[in-house]
Amino acid sequence: METLQVGRAELTWLSGGVNFLDGGAMFGVVPKPLWSKKYPQNEKNQVELRTDPILLQIDEKNFIIDSGIGNDKLTSKQLRNFGVMEESSIEHSLKELGLSITDIDGVLMTHLHFDHACGLTKKVDNTYHSVFKDIPIYTSEIEWYEMRNPNIRSVNTYWKMNWEPIQDQVKTFNKELELLDGLKMIHTGGHSDGHSIIIFEDGEETFIHMADIMPTHAHQNKLWALAYDDYPVTSVHQKEKWMEFGYQKQAWYTFYHDAYYRAIQFDETGKKMNELRRVRYTYK
Repeated sequence: METLQVGRAELTWLSGGVNFLDGGAMFGVVPKPLWSKKYPQNEKNQVELRTDPILLQIDEKNFIIDSGIGNDKLTSKQLRNFGVMEESSIEHSLKELGLSITDIDGVLMTHLHFDHACGLTKKVDNTYHSVFKDIPIYTSEIEWYEMRNPNIRSVNTYWKMNWEPIQDQVKTFNKELELLDGLKMIHTGGHSDGHSIIIFEDGEETFIHMADIMPTHAHQNKLWALAYDDYPVTSVHQKEKWMEFGYQKQAWYTFYHDAYYRAIQFDETGKKMNELRRVRYTYK
């Protein structure tokens, strides 16, 4: 497991699953000759994407950022359509670190699409139960509302089995939530109406988790929005805002979906200064 230290914060990437999605969908209106130079694709025009939660340890607290693709939640058709080659093994990852689910102090949900939220619940005897029992789960008020009241477009990604068992644990916020000194969740919208990013500042050290308004290193260009984005213009403006903010601070940008990089640090001009690569495996 890869680990990154940023000030008081230590980030460790857990094993949350992998899937392969259509490259055109991941890069929206960007022509393939452009995006394919930045991110590899297979013979089916699919790109490899992780769904790996990040264990964030800070001030003797253990948080998890997003929850992975889960286990035994998707139908055989969904597994095929979403190109799922591996499901979650978060508890095993935690065990390797000498931790268990009961050691987690909070789950930070950037948004609640199935590929981020399926790891919140598990199936037991044909019913669903919370994985993080009695642990607070943080998300924006807008996202939590839409999760329970999806529209004609979002109904395919907000699933009752992912929210009903956890509804007593959910803690919502409006625009911004400071969890600890320097650690904030900030509502951005864009990818979903309630989408949030996570920012940590400690003196001169900063990391920014842009979640799905910058899901991979190849989405650094502020104009490269996903076809999956509900509000792509908002994504573009929010990315522009937080990339400018991060460049000035020479921040680390961390990734949940990137199959090649865990994190990249950029300088004031947006040029890569440092990187944390993911250990690569081959999927057949």
